[in-house]
Amino acid sequence: MRIAIVSDIHGNLPALEAVVEDIGRRGVGTVVNLGDSLSGPLMPLETARFLMAQDWIHLAGNHERQLLTLPAGRRGASDEFTHARLGPQEFAWMASLGPSLRWNAEVLLCHGTPDSDLHYFLETVEPSLLRPAEMAEIDARLGRIDAQVQLVACGHTHVPRAVRASSGQLIVNPGSVGLQAYDDIHPHPHVVETGAPDARYAIVERLAGGWASTLISVPYDHASMAALAMANGRPDWASALVTGRLPQG
Repeated sequence: MRIAIVSDIHGNLPALEAVVEDIGRRGVGTVVNLGDSLSGPLMPLETARFLMAQDWIHLAGNHERQLLTLPAGRRGASDEFTHARLGPQEFAWMASLGPSLRWNAEVLLCHGTPDSDLHYFLETVEPSLLRPAEMAEIDARLGRIDAQVQLVACGHTHVPRAVRASSGQLIVNPGSVGLQAYDDIHPHPHVVETGAPDARYAIVERLAGGWASTLISVPYDHASMAALAMANGRPDWASALVTGRLPQG
């Protein structure tokens, strides 16, 4: 069994198309999408229509929840831009998605952690820094997941990483297809940067000895998306799309 995992597309359709082409080139027929698919100043409607036409498993991320529940005036700039460009069909599709899924006996899919679409799984935010989570923290975030689950796929942080918990369970974050840097204020102000513009995804494979993972970066025409972000008033996104970093100063 081979599965391609995508997450955090954020309306970046050219990045998604490049990833899909690479998935096809590698002969992987099963794709799961862990959410935060549309929010951002790029191509939310076109990305929604592309995803709705795919025979994939889709989850909702925190941005899908926010788009569906937050009123005007409480949405961030990326969600406000996206909300204004979607129609009833796209909202109905988002409403049909859940934040986590026990896909089969061995595989659990979630956006953040099994219990939250906002909490980080493999990173920890402290008042002064963002750091890789310690093993005890990862074990605690696994919660009450039973021992049958051998693979947990999560997104949300945009940081590609694969870690084995002390139980031997593999936790894979494929990174972000569409946005390689961002900042947030929860639970403390912090910045996430991958330092490169490539689209990210992962392939996981069930081998005789257990699950194995490959983290993949794919080049695409990021300059055109940066120009679109600038045209839509988002220089922070333009920098993230070109460099994988936020503007300095």
